[in-house]
Amino acid sequence: MKKLNIYFTAGIPQLEDTVEIIKLIQDSGADMMEIGMPYSDPVADGPVIQHAHELALKNGMTIEKLFSQLKSIKNEIKIPVILMGYINPVLSFGFENFCRECSESGVSGLIIPDLPPIEFEKNYREILAKYKLNFTFLVTPETSDERMVYLDSLSSGFLYAVSSSSTTGTQNAVLKNEDYLSKLASLPLKNPLMIGFGIKSKEDFENVTEKADGGIIGTAFVNILLEDKDWRKSAIDFLNSIKG
Repeated sequence: MKKLNIYFTAGIPQLEDTVEIIKLIQDSGADMMEIGMPYSDPVADGPVIQHAHELALKNGMTIEKLFSQLKSIKNEIKIPVILMGYINPVLSFGFENFCRECSESGVSGLIIPDLPPIEFEKNYREILAKYKLNFTFLVTPETSDERMVYLDSLSSGFLYAVSSSSTTGTQNAVLKNEDYLSKLASLPLKNPLMIGFGIKSKEDFENVTEKADGGIIGTAFVNILLEDKDWRKSAIDFLNSIKG
């Protein structure tokens, strides 16, 4: 069975909805989740997730608030919770302090796309290991085979393969990129391979996971939280449609 990983931004649609959304994702059968930490300059994200970041910050979401919310349900959540965000707010919080809080909040791993691998190796890998946190790097269709194997060797938990060279939520994501997916499948990777960016339906999910271990859905889910007044029902229906 292919793994389903759902991303959403903490603090939307309302500040206190985060806990309910976490439970909803788990109860709907997702295998893991990524929670986005809002940031004022989310350059790698498309318009939908950029808007989610803006709204979450306006609602008053902070890293401290997110940790508090996570701690309140730590014992109820049985699937892996991964925090995703940009390096600046994490460094402002203090990297080791941040990792300690992750460990105490039931977080199992991090994705920080703008942390260079060389910096990771030199300054942060040992701290992550100390707090038993996985760290996932991203690869794209432009990443060389050699670098893919290198980033996989640094990663733990899974390797995140971006479906196409674009920001998140793009309409033009090339989901059925046969050469790229075949190349990934042929490499001697030690981690499970998860494909993300542009997955909007069960058909998309099945397409990208033919040669991968799972898929990551972000923008399509966040869009429901932002646009749908009855988001609880719509979110459950959407997740059931992917898993069903």
